[in-house]
Amino acid sequence: MSIPIYIALAALTSFIIRALPLTLIRKPIQNTFIQSFLYYVPYVTLSVMTFPTILHATNNPMAGSAALIVGIVLSWLGASLFQVALACCLLVWFLI
Repeated sequence: MSIPIYIALAALTSFIIRALPLTLIRKPIQNTFIQSFLYYVPYVTLSVMTFPTILHATNNPMAGSAALIVGIVLSWLGASLFQVALACCLLVWFLI
């Protein structure tokens, strides 16, 4: 198979994934389970993509783990995104 065929299949798959919900679901979703499921999908997807990267972004997984814990604590205490990112970066910098 050639590269243009792979690209065309990837484009078709991506289009179908986005177009099918628009064409098949015409009425508002009434089921609360499906509504809550669809509400949390972006958060879960972002978490699944971000979590391994946090741990493996440095040569020292312990530094990544410490930054993750500090980030969670600062976020829980209401720190801004900039403050959390700065604190995590500085912590990793000092630990490495």
